[in-house]
Amino acid sequence: MSAPRLEIRLDHLHHNARSLKRQLAARGIAITGVSKASLGLPEIVRTWAAAGIASIGEPRIETIEALIAAGITTPMLLIRSPMLSQVQRVVAHASSSCNSEPVVLRALAAAALDQGRRHGVLLMVELGDLREGILPADLEAVAQLTLEQPGLRLLGIGTNLGCQHGIAADPRNMAELSALANALERRFSLRLEIVSGGNSSNLPWLAAGHPPGRINHLRLGEALLLGREPLSRSALSGLHTDAISLVAEVIEAKDKPGQPWGQRGRTSFAPVATPAQRQPGLRQPGLRQRALLALGIQDVDPAGLTPPAGIAIVGASSDHLVIEADHPLAVGDELRFGLDYSALLRAMTSPFIERRCLQGNAHQGSTAQAGSLRGRRPRTPERQSGRLSPSGSPG
Repeated sequence: MSAPRLEIRLDHLHHNARSLKRQLAARGIAITGVSKASLGLPEIVRTWAAAGIASIGEPRIETIEALIAAGITTPMLLIRSPMLSQVQRVVAHASSSCNSEPVVLRALAAAALDQGRRHGVLLMVELGDLREGILPADLEAVAQLTLEQPGLRLLGIGTNLGCQHGIAADPRNMAELSALANALERRFSLRLEIVSGGNSSNLPWLAAGHPPGRINHLRLGEALLLGREPLSRSALSGLHTDAISLVAEVIEAKDKPGQPWGQRGRTSFAPVATPAQRQPGLRQPGLRQRALLALGIQDVDPAGLTPPAGIAIVGASSDHLVIEADHPLAVGDELRFGLDYSALLRAMTSPFIERRCLQGNAHQGSTAQAGSLRGRRPRTPERQSGRLSPSGSPG
């Protein structure tokens, strides 16, 4: 079996999706599964659909087109505002899209009329995180423009929090979104199908017991894939946090001094983290076991990796990950790392990392035939699972 590779437990992803769908449905909230961190891997999308996730969100029309070509029939929401240069493709392949620009709405409407379609529109509202969104004072005018376009269908409104400045969903901004939905409905005598409160960072707000108001939709990626919420990286109990792991191979293992020597200058990349930060207590005087893994910054965000017990990440270059160990390692050994969202996103994008889907103990290779692990059994990081409420410790 080749390395580096991502091992994807589809049974764990199915559990996460089913669990979140059940808990949120009890609050009247539907889920769009955001698959962008998996690069729209069809096996993951099919797993979510089997668990009851009724729509998929992607920021790039190219990924939506690839999913359709792979036979995925689940409705697709383009979660990034369409580029003017791609409106024809967006209307042809995405059921709906998130929007904040009048010029784009007019272009979508024209493309929809050209194709004899109606395109669904979710108007995004700016509520403090300062990424995309219409200012609340301008929302009514943009909604009126949308309603005037025969090729468009106003599905609802939404907001995005947490991604740019880490602004959390709270009773104030969620109540404001609900109030805006109510105001639009009164003004235009309609009923909005969707009031999308945000993403995985909304889950702590819900877990605290706040009433959802008009919020009936969330766009979830990190919670489904990694079982965590983004703002504090806390595990969501009841969910698997180990559904996806990264396996890397040792290509050099030697006892070396703990400090470099010679005149020092700048390195190609900033330090990843000190050993004390990643695994306290490993650094000892004298020689220590140092190893190189065939994995680098070109493949993954090293700062987002969680090493196995007894392993410290001490640095990385474009194609090497440098570790220290409190036990002997050998060339050919494989080590298994946990990933945060940033590390997962980059690893899924790397052409040098194989993606291998597993069902329980049965291997289902997504890019190659399954086989047994080479070398020693991979050393695994701590697992966490355990309700919807975020928790910093295993449930």
